[in-house]
Amino acid sequence: MDLAEIWRVMRRRWYVLLPGLVLTAALIAGVYVLVPVEYRSQSTVTLLNSKKATVAFDGNPFLSTQASLTGMADGLARNLNSDDSRADLKSLGVAGEYEAKIADNAQGPFMWLSVTGTDPAAVLKSDEIFTKYAEKRLQEFQAQQSVTAEAMIRMATIVPPQKPEAQTKTRLQYLIMAGALGFVLSLVATFFVEARRRRSDKPGRHRPAPAESAEPPAPENGAGSGTRSGTGDSRTARASAGASP
Repeated sequence: MDLAEIWRVMRRRWYVLLPGLVLTAALIAGVYVLVPVEYRSQSTVTLLNSKKATVAFDGNPFLSTQASLTGMADGLARNLNSDDSRADLKSLGVAGEYEAKIADNAQGPFMWLSVTGTDPAAVLKSDEIFTKYAEKRLQEFQAQQSVTAEAMIRMATIVPPQKPEAQTKTRLQYLIMAGALGFVLSLVATFFVEARRRRSDKPGRHRPAPAESAEPPAPENGAGSGTRSGTGDSRTARASAGASP
């Protein structure tokens, strides 16, 4: 079946295809309304060496970087993603989904702190709370190990929480899937009706008439008994003839 034949079938069975396309449009509209646009805000922070460790560098923490800071950043990110931190952040008013991770392709102890939600203002506010909470959690984490203030690792904000940006990828994927599914089902229904109609209109198919399919009438009692009597007499005569010398 070529494209021209497909087009002819679609034109002949427009009464099947058109309702399917209308339902597809309604499905797309429903997905557009039910799947909201998500917004994301992100900040970038880095861990700095303690004041004691930067004395040899005239107090400049950016000149004193150690591999242990990257390990500390990884541990802090895991702690921020824990259930305890999630409960604390929820009580502080953080709305939506948040994530703490080491920045991609980072050449140092850099971390990304991001929040995703449907309300741009709430997302920005939540990311600000999240960034402050990360610094507080770093200090608490070291205080639990009895680290002195002069030896504590510090945190600096490299990029503050940014204006939330719309994340339309997920919504667009759902819209494309809804449109493709509706269109395919409409075509399947159209060609199914066409195939059924062609089978019913196919020439050479013999349909028995009612007279042909009916059973022959049963013979009457008189005629049947006469026939059986005549047959019996003829058999008796043949038997007698064979027995005579």
